[in-house]
Amino acid sequence: MEFSITNSNQSKHFSINCNGRLIDLSKPKLMGILNLTPDSFSDGGKFNNEKSALHQAENLLKNGATIIDVGAQSTRPNAEYLKADEEIRRIGNVISLIKKEFPESLISLDTFYSEVVKLGFDEGIDIVNDISAGQFDSELLDTVAEIGLPYILMHINPTYESMHEKNRFDDVVLSINRFFSEKVNLLKQKGIKDIILDPGFGFGKTIEDQYQMIEDFEYIGFGELPILAGISKKSFIYKPFGKQPNEVEQETLDLHYKLLEKGANIIRLHNPESLII
Repeated sequence: MEFSITNSNQSKHFSINCNGRLIDLSKPKLMGILNLTPDSFSDGGKFNNEKSALHQAENLLKNGATIIDVGAQSTRPNAEYLKADEEIRRIGNVISLIKKEFPESLISLDTFYSEVVKLGFDEGIDIVNDISAGQFDSELLDTVAEIGLPYILMHINPTYESMHEKNRFDDVVLSINRFFSEKVNLLKQKGIKDIILDPGFGFGKTIEDQYQMIEDFEYIGFGELPILAGISKKSFIYKPFGKQPNEVEQETLDLHYKLLEKGANIIRLHNPESLII
């Protein structure tokens, strides 16, 4: 199956400025996940050394990813909490190695620490992917504004400890949009220009909430900013079937195409080879 653009959110010709490179998001992009963690729920320990990480980066790019999302801390429920210095230790030289080997690649850094963002910027990252909306480190948003990179703003509860607590939403999409409206205003006040919205699948929402988010995806953000969807191997997909994360490939593929039809500009996933866009 090949996806063709019909949604107005993709016809708006959004672009982001990544270190002077204008990246057109009117055609959706794939963001491949590179976990440098020993405890990720799906691939923990597979890529937590430089050789295996570089090999996986190559695989992601060959299989259709435009962006590689590098993360050193698992944020699954009950994961080990890491401080910034441990994230930095795990990252090591991986970012600079990927940039040296694949200079045309785009790298997003999945972290909520300003210190780690500064390291990533020095190593050559192109995007900051912050699950915390700047709520876990008071200096992070100022750091992002200073370095001038695109910023992924995710809907999440206000603290690390509460990020997986289930909320009771009267209207989940309305609540997400209220959150985005407040946070986008703050980001713009700080001087952050390129903003990508992430509604936060897997964080503080029930299974029903998340399927509602997919049904109403075109209304998230009201089409004013590019939007990222990250549902790959999330429990709301596999748990209702009594399956494991790696056993719902077809179900996930169907949902990915639905999100694309409803306007997703970036799909964050483990296996970009599964999508043809």
